[in-house]
Amino acid sequence: MFKGCYKSALGLMEIKASKDGITSIQFVDKEANEQNLSSDIDAAMEQLDEYFNGDRKMFDLSLDMQGTDFQKQVWKKLLKVPYGKTCSYLDIANEIGDSNATRAVGNANGKNQIAIVIPCHRVVGSDGKLTGYASGIERKKWLIEHEKGGEQLNLFN
Repeated sequence: MFKGCYKSALGLMEIKASKDGITSIQFVDKEANEQNLSSDIDAAMEQLDEYFNGDRKMFDLSLDMQGTDFQKQVWKKLLKVPYGKTCSYLDIANEIGDSNATRAVGNANGKNQIAIVIPCHRVVGSDGKLTGYASGIERKKWLIEHEKGGEQLNLFN
């Protein structure tokens, strides 16, 4: 397992990868004692820099998604939500062919371990309101505004 830390405008992020690709990008409170970088982690850091600078709208990384078949199905649909746009949990449920699966979609969304790259922050309630985000609603709001071109300040230093 490979591991690295990335300092973003939203706080410290830990990136993990297997030999098959990125397994996790998560916000953390403190930097890991040891880093064991790989080409996938280096690529993720570079692409996150481009994203936060407003120069990248799509990520091109090898992903090694860890989850159930249903979760992976939801995450693959999330990858298709365009930069700067949002959709609802119902939209994703409809995309996977089960309009009754909104709660399950929400649960899968919450289990996403690859923050920002798999853009679960782009999923909102059917009424357009910001709803749950494992990394905090303030970060979700920041990310949505960032993608719409709003001026952003560092939430965390």
